[in-house]
Amino acid sequence: MPLYHAPTTDFQFLLKDWLGLDAHYEKLGISDFDCELANEIIAQGAKFALDVVAPLNREGDEEGCKLENGKVTTPKGFADAYQEYVANGWNAMLGSAEYDGQDLPYTMAVPVHEMLNAANLSWRLTTMLTESSTLAVTKHASKELKDIYLAKLISGEWTGTMNLTEPHAGTDLSLLSTKAEPQGDGSYKVTGNKIFITAGDHDWSANVIHLVLARLPDAPKGVKGISLFLVPKFLPDANNEPGEANSLSVGSIEHKMGIKASPTCVMNFDGATGYLVGEENQGLACMFTMMNDARFQVGLQGLGAAEASYQGALTYARERVQSRAPQGIQNPEGKADPIVFQPDVARMLLTQKSLIEGCRALSLFYAKFMDVEKHAEGQEKEDAEKILQFLTPICKAFMTDMGLETTSLGVQVFGGHGFIREWGMEQLMRDVRIAMLYEGTNGIQALDLIGRKLTRDGGQMMEATYNAFSALVNDIQDSEAKNLAQGILDDWRASSADCLGMDATTAASAACDYLAYSAYSLIGVLWYSMADKAQHSENAVLAASKMKTRNFYMERILVRRDAHKAAYKAGPDSTLAISGNEFDYL
Repeated sequence: MPLYHAPTTDFQFLLKDWLGLDAHYEKLGISDFDCELANEIIAQGAKFALDVVAPLNREGDEEGCKLENGKVTTPKGFADAYQEYVANGWNAMLGSAEYDGQDLPYTMAVPVHEMLNAANLSWRLTTMLTESSTLAVTKHASKELKDIYLAKLISGEWTGTMNLTEPHAGTDLSLLSTKAEPQGDGSYKVTGNKIFITAGDHDWSANVIHLVLARLPDAPKGVKGISLFLVPKFLPDANNEPGEANSLSVGSIEHKMGIKASPTCVMNFDGATGYLVGEENQGLACMFTMMNDARFQVGLQGLGAAEASYQGALTYARERVQSRAPQGIQNPEGKADPIVFQPDVARMLLTQKSLIEGCRALSLFYAKFMDVEKHAEGQEKEDAEKILQFLTPICKAFMTDMGLETTSLGVQVFGGHGFIREWGMEQLMRDVRIAMLYEGTNGIQALDLIGRKLTRDGGQMMEATYNAFSALVNDIQDSEAKNLAQGILDDWRASSADCLGMDATTAASAACDYLAYSAYSLIGVLWYSMADKAQHSENAVLAASKMKTRNFYMERILVRRDAHKAAYKAGPDSTLAISGNEFDYL
C-alpha cells in the first residue's frame, strides 16, 4: 500500500488562514475552542491514522470478515485498533457533553474523519455509522432511551447501525415490509429482513444498536407509514450492561468488490424487541437525520481515498525513471528522467490535486455551516440549515465521483504496476466504488438536488448558498480574481434559476449534469478564494502551489462545467427517445 501521511499543512492553512477559525468560534460563542486546539487534534489524529489504522488496510482487505456459528469476526487488529480509538476519546468528539461527549465543533472533527477514510476506509465505516446513529438518537429519541443508550454510543462502548434496505425495497422505501407489533409495555416486536447493513455484527463492541425502519399494523401506505425503532443486539439489564440476546441474527456477509474488511450483513429480525424513536409514522424524517450526516461522511470517503491515491501516485512518479522529458533533460546524471516531468503524468497528478484540494475546501466550508447550524440562532441558523441541505447531495455525489476518477488516475500513473495487487492502488479504486452507491446512489443525490432542494423549494436553499459563497468572493483582495469568481457564481445562480420552471421529466433528465455543473462552479469559486488567501501566507511553497493549482483547475477542469451545462439544457428528448427493443442489437 502507498504510505499515507495526513495533509496537515493544508488543513492548518484552510482552517486558520482561509476559514478564520478563531473568529468563527468567537462569533458562535464557543471561543474556548481555537486554532491551536484544532491543530493539536489534527496532529494527534494524523498520528493515529498513520500508526494504528493505515497499517491494517492491506491485510484487512486480504483477510476479510468471517461469519461462523452466528458470530462475525473482523480482520486481525481491527478490534484492537477500535479499542484504542475509543480509549483515546476519538469516538466521542461530536457527542453531547450531557452524555459525556466532547461537543467538538465539526470543523475540528471533519479533518480527522478524512484522515481515517484515507488510512483505511473499511475500518472507518463502523465508527462513521455509529456517529450517524448517535445523532439520530440525540435528536429524536425519548429521554428514557437516551439515558440508556446515548452515553454508550457516544463513548463507543456500543456501536450503531442503519437498517433501511430490504431485498425488494431500496430507493423506493414505500415498498418496505418489515413489521413492528406493539406489545403493550412500550416495546415492539420487529420482524423482517434487511440487507447491506454495514457493521450489522462484529467483534468490536459489547453491543450493537440497530436503528430499523418498520411499519406499525395500522400504518398508512407508502413512506408516510414508516416508523423508526431502536433494536439492540442484547437487551440491557438492570445495570445497563448487555443482558439477554435479542431475537435477531446475521443471515450472511455479502461478498463484495471492495471494503472487504467491513462486515456488510444480511440481518434477520424475528420478533426482536425494539423501541420507537420519535413519533409513529415519522420514521423517515428521523432516519434522514442519520442519512444526511452519513451522506456527507460518505463524501469524505471519496475525498480520503482520493488523497491516499494521489500520495501514492506522486511518490511513484518521482521515483519511476523512464524516457526523457520532452521539455528537456531533467535528470542529467541518469539515463532517463522521472515520469513526474512527463506532461501527461503531470496532467493526471494535477487533476487529482486540484479536485482533492477543491473538495477538501468544500468539506470544511460545509463543516463551518454545521457549526453554525448547531450553535447559532434565528435567521443565521435557518440559513445554515438551507445551505447544508443544498450542499449535502453535492458533497456526497461529486466527492465520490471525484474519488473514483482520481483513484483511477492513480492506477494509471503507475501504468501496469497500478493493476498489480502489491502496490495497493487498485484496492483504493475498488474500495471507493461503493461510495457512489450507498446512502442513496449518486443519481438519487442529483434528483434530490434539482428536485427537493431547488425546484420544489423555489430556489430558497440555492439563494442561501449563493449568499454564503458571495461572502467568500467579497473577501478576495485581488480584483481580477474577484471579478472572475463573481462571474462563475453569477452564472451558476442564473442557470440554477432557469431550472426552477422545469417539469419533473426535464428535471430528472437534467439532474446529474446539473449537479456536476454546480459542483465544478462552486469549487471554482473556492479555488479563487483559497488561492487569494494563500498569497498572504508565510508559507511560500504553499502560496505558489495554490496559485498554480488554481490556474490548472481554471484552464483544464472548470471547462467541464460548460459541457455539463449544455447537456442538461438539451432537455430529455434524446434521453427518452429509445425504448423497448431499440436498446437491443437484435
